[in-house]
Amino acid sequence: MDEKYFAQKIERKWQQRWNETGAFKVSKEDSKQKFYCLEMLPYPSGRLHMGHVRNYSIGDAISWYKRLKGFNVIHPIGWDSFGQPAEQAAIKQGVNPRDWTEDNIDQMRKQLQALGIGYDWSREVAAHRPDYYKFDQWFFLKMLEMGLAYRKDSEVNWCPKCETTLSNEQASGGACWRCGFQVEKSTRPQWFLKITEYAEQLLSDMDEIEEGWPENVLTMQRNWIGRSDGARVRFAVGGSDSSIEVFTTRIDTIYGANAIVVAPNHPIVFEFEDGLSEDIKAKIEEIRAEQALPVDYGVEVEKSGVDTGKTAINPFSGEELPIWVGNYVLMSYGTGAVMSVPAHDSRDHEFAVRYGLPIKAVVKPENDDAELPFSEYGVLVDSGDFSGLASKDAKERMASLAESEGFGAASTTFRLRDWGISRQRFWGAPIPIVYCQTCGEIGVPFEDLPVELPESAPFTGVGESPLAKVPEFYETNCPRCGEAARRETDTMDTFVDSCWYYFRYLDPKNENAPFSVDEAAYWMPVDLYIGGIDHAVMHLLYTRFWTKVMRDIGLVEFHEPVTRLLTQGMVVGESFYSKERECYVTADEVEISRAASGKIEKATLRETGGPVRLAVEKMGKSKLNGVDPDDMIAKYGSDAVRLFVMFAAPVENELVWQESGIEGAVRFLQRVWRFVFKWRDAVADSSADSSVEESAASRKLRQKTHQTIRKISESFENGQFNTPVASLMELSNAMHDFGVEPESATDSELFAVKESIKSLLLLMAPYAPHTSEELWAEVTGTDGILASGARYPEFDPEIAKDDEIEIPVQVNGKLRSRIYAAPGTDNSELERLALADEKIGEYTEGKEIRVIVVPNRLVNIVVKG
Repeated sequence: MDEKYFAQKIERKWQQRWNETGAFKVSKEDSKQKFYCLEMLPYPSGRLHMGHVRNYSIGDAISWYKRLKGFNVIHPIGWDSFGQPAEQAAIKQGVNPRDWTEDNIDQMRKQLQALGIGYDWSREVAAHRPDYYKFDQWFFLKMLEMGLAYRKDSEVNWCPKCETTLSNEQASGGACWRCGFQVEKSTRPQWFLKITEYAEQLLSDMDEIEEGWPENVLTMQRNWIGRSDGARVRFAVGGSDSSIEVFTTRIDTIYGANAIVVAPNHPIVFEFEDGLSEDIKAKIEEIRAEQALPVDYGVEVEKSGVDTGKTAINPFSGEELPIWVGNYVLMSYGTGAVMSVPAHDSRDHEFAVRYGLPIKAVVKPENDDAELPFSEYGVLVDSGDFSGLASKDAKERMASLAESEGFGAASTTFRLRDWGISRQRFWGAPIPIVYCQTCGEIGVPFEDLPVELPESAPFTGVGESPLAKVPEFYETNCPRCGEAARRETDTMDTFVDSCWYYFRYLDPKNENAPFSVDEAAYWMPVDLYIGGIDHAVMHLLYTRFWTKVMRDIGLVEFHEPVTRLLTQGMVVGESFYSKERECYVTADEVEISRAASGKIEKATLRETGGPVRLAVEKMGKSKLNGVDPDDMIAKYGSDAVRLFVMFAAPVENELVWQESGIEGAVRFLQRVWRFVFKWRDAVADSSADSSVEESAASRKLRQKTHQTIRKISESFENGQFNTPVASLMELSNAMHDFGVEPESATDSELFAVKESIKSLLLLMAPYAPHTSEELWAEVTGTDGILASGARYPEFDPEIAKDDEIEIPVQVNGKLRSRIYAAPGTDNSELERLALADEKIGEYTEGKEIRVIVVPNRLVNIVVKG
């Protein structure tokens, strides 16, 4: 054993040994309880960043803990390797996307292995390889059979920069999720997956995961699915046989309707548009053009519209209502038409005020008049036979009447829309469809899968999919009639790949099915899933949908794929913006003065003294505040890096990068190393056990050891992964403060030291596995923690019990003093100690009192008078 701690030497040794022995390979064992730990798979961009390091360190720490607790732990990794960046590299650099992707995977795999993350690399998958995307296509064809996949002309979100369609989730906020460019509207044929078929289940099944998922994620999904309970009502159009259907959650306000407002592309507009004046038609065209523009979600758009001169009949009141075209009504939401009730809706109120439309209140609070618009429930007025009813009662009766009279019914709608998966890209899974002039749209037979991408394609960055320029790809024969046909040249949204990848980990070599039903029955669902909250309404919603489809296919029996979700915070760093240069500068170019607390008081340019603005921002190249994990590992070792990212902040919070924190982690590891080096020979030769008589020193050390085991175990079970590092440091300090030298130690002291060392190493293994393995081998004479089958230490409650506990003493509810007593001291003794306290005597002497004792926690003295 080296006297000094050489991190890189130790880490290379154990990484090689783990690889040679297959230390993290697992297989199904019915006799053992499984634990599936999963981190969201990375996109192979070529380099890991510190956010990756944090994510994977969290997962590995939990995997080590569960493994040491005796669980059969599966901890796999793979690559989300389809997507636009590879195609952009082909355009800009002239490289083949396949080569670019494989090179990046090789680089990032080496980085993960240098971190010592305990992955079962035998289960590695990559979405861009045919043996994987074959089953993207398999699932698509299954959904086609089930009626869940369909093609239609549709207005879609279009990113003009990426030149591809986007789902609503990917265009949320009016910007492309990938490049940030503003999204436009375009109409084109698209393939969709009918996620709306599962909208109700996606909501109701949240009950199963409510305890294990963050509430904000569940809330975001509920809002995105957007269930609305209300009624559909048809308004007959005057002078025609047509009608306009609206959906409303507030049918109780229908007597206050002043107009029907429709989207500019509503069918009724096209029906009577030819008969409108040129001015009205021009205004409708303006609204259409306005809705085709990107939406600036940061600015409230002024509501505008035009009266068509046509009318519709309110089926409840018989009143004629003008039909308007409005810029705030969209065909893609609801029915493309709304009834305007300005007294009870702020949007309608703004529209009515602008155009001088009548505003009639038909719902009022029970006690008082309200300022308009009043959007709460109340009591109906001026509403015919429904006047005097409470809103909730009126809604039920009105919906019932609409149904019985044939002009409406109670109804539920969802904000969620079907998932458009067509993408005009090369680097994605080809959609397995053939277009035949005779047979129409034909799914590729299962036995002909995969439909493979060609080796290359012309990458111009403009126009249709590159696959449409590769005749040897799109020219084919119809699988039904054998005539010449054309393949679909759109590829699938890459979120298809990530919907089910963790099922493929279970059975990655299976050529006949996505995975084995038996393997899934044993390993699934995922026990802990770790990733960013930015995937709350894309990946996490889609994968829940995909699991329900797999259940209906018969591949799984459960409804939800993930039992517990952990959303880790970002890693952020200090950035410096020079106002003089109008750009970001590196920390080396800045002169910094800090307060005693470490807070930066002033930052200036070294060269000129010009002012510099400090910010703590997400790490990135443009902000010059990124940190290369390879540099940190080379300088400090991976154990120190992992220890720091776990210790610096609770995993749900942002982690502010401070290199000095890694230096502190190194000092801790060096201190542990020195202690073990000092005691190794003495404890290795000792055969003393817990039966020997304890000295005061050994009793104290054993107490601290068992208290630390208890505290860290509780922290892991409660999902607190940063606080155990502080506990490890406290135990290390207690070991250094032991005050006994190896040469003079008694048997009880040798036993206490050996117990503390072994416990510390097992407790430390989830955070610093290389160092723990090396020191364990030295102390025990084995091949390390994993090879020896060591288990997580258990604490003895008697040994961990405090000698004394602090008990607050209150007088009339106010803290006045504290007493100290052994745990379990009876109430009468605690009362005696409290009343004997000099500070308490000042409040109680000569007065009538009553004493209330909460065992081990509190003494409260009530002074009367």
